[in-house]
Amino acid sequence: MFLKRGISYLLIAILFNIVLFLHIFPDIPLLILAATGLVGYYFYYHICPLKYKPAKRRLRILSGGYELMLASMVCSFIEFLIYGCIIISDQPVPLLILLINGLMAWFLAFLLLFHGLVRIFFCSSQLGIMARLALLLFWWVPGINLFLLRKFMTVSRTEYRFTENRKKVLAQRKEDMVCGTKYPILMVHGIFFRDWKSFNYWGRIPKELEDNGAVIYYSNHQSSASVEQCANEIKQRILSIVQETGCQKVNIIAHSKGGLDSRYAISCLGMDQYAASLTTINTPHMGCNYVCRILDRIPQKTVAAIGNKYDALYRKLGDDNPDFFSGLKDLTDRECSRLNKIMKNVPGVLYQSTGSRMVSHTSAMFPLSLGYCIIKFFGGGDNDGLVSISSMEWGEFLGIISSKSRQGISHGDMIDLTRKNIEGFDVCEFYIDLVSQLKSKGL
Repeated sequence: MFLKRGISYLLIAILFNIVLFLHIFPDIPLLILAATGLVGYYFYYHICPLKYKPAKRRLRILSGGYELMLASMVCSFIEFLIYGCIIISDQPVPLLILLINGLMAWFLAFLLLFHGLVRIFFCSSQLGIMARLALLLFWWVPGINLFLLRKFMTVSRTEYRFTENRKKVLAQRKEDMVCGTKYPILMVHGIFFRDWKSFNYWGRIPKELEDNGAVIYYSNHQSSASVEQCANEIKQRILSIVQETGCQKVNIIAHSKGGLDSRYAISCLGMDQYAASLTTINTPHMGCNYVCRILDRIPQKTVAAIGNKYDALYRKLGDDNPDFFSGLKDLTDRECSRLNKIMKNVPGVLYQSTGSRMVSHTSAMFPLSLGYCIIKFFGGGDNDGLVSISSMEWGEFLGIISSKSRQGISHGDMIDLTRKNIEGFDVCEFYIDLVSQLKSKGL
């Protein structure tokens, strides 16, 4: 790879200085023919800068963008060295020749850089809106533009390597079907979201689980309603899955409030006979004390007005009977204390829980950044932006997840909400390990 890159850079660098070569060696006819070939290679390199072929077209375009930007920078550095040697040499070169040659080299380098940026701008899934916006606004600012160029290259390269490594890992264990559990997986979403087909609440996780042998179903309950109402809808969903497939039981993986809804269905609605396990992710089992304090401070008319607008919106988005206030009220520590008295663990069902924590308010965007500060302010301690880690434990506790980076893991990161790759934490691998453990337990 390094040899192929070196040859490509050499050919492009020669093209950058073809005017200079024609001035120094005017009597060599082959130079004109060589110049024609170099121009052809230059445009071919724009189309196909890679010598390796990622499977996905998007990934090929993305990694090609990195190669084009790298070629532009390396060849520009070579150009500076050449001009430095000319300046200190004893053989003068006409200023006009140097100017024409320099302008052509700058133009060709700019085309490589611009094309690379365009590829990454439109094809990266990890770049983020802010980085794209910053490039559009500050590309002309010295220093800032260099920082942005470096970010574009780093993000594209990291994304390519991450995706290719994931593909290799999946290929190596594809035959093992490590997530092929005895019972199918029922994934239960949290509050303020639905199981939309166009936007999966669980991000890239379900596909990775299915690629490793899992059978996935979704709860399809209201985006916001009381624990009891959501639990009844989950009950009907479980019964329909059992009747449809004859699977006898399901393994439930529930996020946020979905963990409370699932516990109610198991403990109070007889679903214990159809639940092999319940794994709760970042669920506020002990409630969110800040929710109670905020609701106590906001006028009831304001809460009712917000709730009415929310309910009207989500009816249009697919909910049958959304209830903003009841869903929010059941997240308070008062209501969770009441619910915990009736939602007792049932023998025969594996209960386990896990969660994550943010490192600071900068670990996530609004509203989780604000939530982190609010929980800290009200004495909730370490949290994920919505739930204190002291509230996440129920049953067998699998621990708190935190990355090696300064970012930490937010409430949304645990369901791959933003589809961002996080240094030191592979969310898909986390769920694959979680489900494979269920398989190893015969569930």
